[in-house]
Amino acid sequence: MQNHSTVARLGLAFVASVWMLVLAPVSVAAAPYAAVVMDARTGKIMHSRNADTRLHPASLTKMMTLYIAFQAIEAGEISLDTNMRISKNAASEPPSKLGLVAGQRIKLRYCIRAAAVKSANDCATAIGELIAGSEAKFARRMTRTAKTLGMTRTTFKNAHGLTESGHLSTAHDMTILGRHVLYDYPQYYNLFSRRSTDAGIREVANTNRRLLAAYKGADGIKTGYTRAAGFNLVASAERGNERIIATVFGGRSTASRNAKVAELLDLGFRRAPSRAKVRKPSKPRFVGSVAGPVSGQVIASNNKPDTGKKGKTIRLITAVKTSLRPKPRPGVSAPATAPVLVAMKSDITQALAEAQAAKVETTPLAPAATPAVKPKVKPNARPVDVVLASVKRNVVKTQQKQTQEIVREVVTRVSTSGGKHYGISVGRYTTRYKAERALLKTALNEMETLDGSLRKVVKRPKGFEANFNGLTRERAELACRRLQARNVTCFMIGPS
Repeated sequence: MQNHSTVARLGLAFVASVWMLVLAPVSVAAAPYAAVVMDARTGKIMHSRNADTRLHPASLTKMMTLYIAFQAIEAGEISLDTNMRISKNAASEPPSKLGLVAGQRIKLRYCIRAAAVKSANDCATAIGELIAGSEAKFARRMTRTAKTLGMTRTTFKNAHGLTESGHLSTAHDMTILGRHVLYDYPQYYNLFSRRSTDAGIREVANTNRRLLAAYKGADGIKTGYTRAAGFNLVASAERGNERIIATVFGGRSTASRNAKVAELLDLGFRRAPSRAKVRKPSKPRFVGSVAGPVSGQVIASNNKPDTGKKGKTIRLITAVKTSLRPKPRPGVSAPATAPVLVAMKSDITQALAEAQAAKVETTPLAPAATPAVKPKVKPNARPVDVVLASVKRNVVKTQQKQTQEIVREVVTRVSTSGGKHYGISVGRYTTRYKAERALLKTALNEMETLDGSLRKVVKRPKGFEANFNGLTRERAELACRRLQARNVTCFMIGPS
């Protein structure tokens, strides 16, 4: 009986241990950690750990997707107003996403905002397909562009950063990319600091808004997360004359990652010199959608600024395979081919000797004939009643007499400004930098009415005034109405 109870207890203990194994949480290996701190002004690395280890970049990939989009806009391949058609492939991407539907059309500017702020995978794929025709071709262009930037240990396989075999980068390479985004395209960099933005079909919030709100001077750049990558972030902050970029791969959570990035940024500001000459990275050559000449053809891009129209790709044939003889004109027989005479060296020498020995006979020139003198023709006198074209005769009739009054036209220089003597002001700020930033932000948000205007900061006794000049009265009124509808301060400036 005692043996039976002992066996029963052992059986219960075994069952309990099995259930504990079943119910115990499965531990997941943490993603590898890597970090880099760089002085953005000089490119000097001030701290690194596993900086050149190839890891999964996650959505940090979208920095390259957006960088190439900015390149393509600058080169005239596309424009911010290009109307994109969403493919099934792009619409089927997993979250995070904007929620686009296959066949839907949306302007490129909204997909750029969603990819930068919301980290939308469907928008990233759509941008790649728009520029290169397919996501695979775009990924190859991303890798080629990475090499031109000095990202030697990076290979891209997609436009969004979801885990895929061979899609790898390093903390060092992603820091280099973040620096190029900052300095190569400053006109678009403000996208990464927006807490939220209008993505066309809805308002989206920034995935990095917690660090932007918590860390003084933080103004970007990009977050990323997958199970294989962990919580990644490339962050940039500016304080006074100093700007630091810190990159973290393999964070355990959003909070711990942000805390680590803040710690690294603090380290950078402590170690960076207060004054350092800004050495901007050299802008890479434009690689386009094709790696190089193929079968005697060269792909040339229409390298013009954004005009709102899609640029053209011109194919130039550089090798001539055949040279065809033109057909003879109808009714005319082709002339017989003239025999080709080949002169021997001895024949040429003999002919030259004979020519030098021959006596040259000269014939005196006949006196030049005196040209016949042509009779002078005197033109007829101009009639008295003929007047110049620039003179008008206005006949003024009165009851007593009829007089003639000559009115001369006064020609002045034709104005080339098209009457663009008006402007708008979008506020007064305490520093010139804040005024310039407000102008840039307003210009990006209201490109339709402010395109072609002149941005100017005017120093006033009470601050710096941010103005747009060179507008017609109608365009200035329209711009103010549109800005005021979005709660932006605006008033019109007259010609005076």
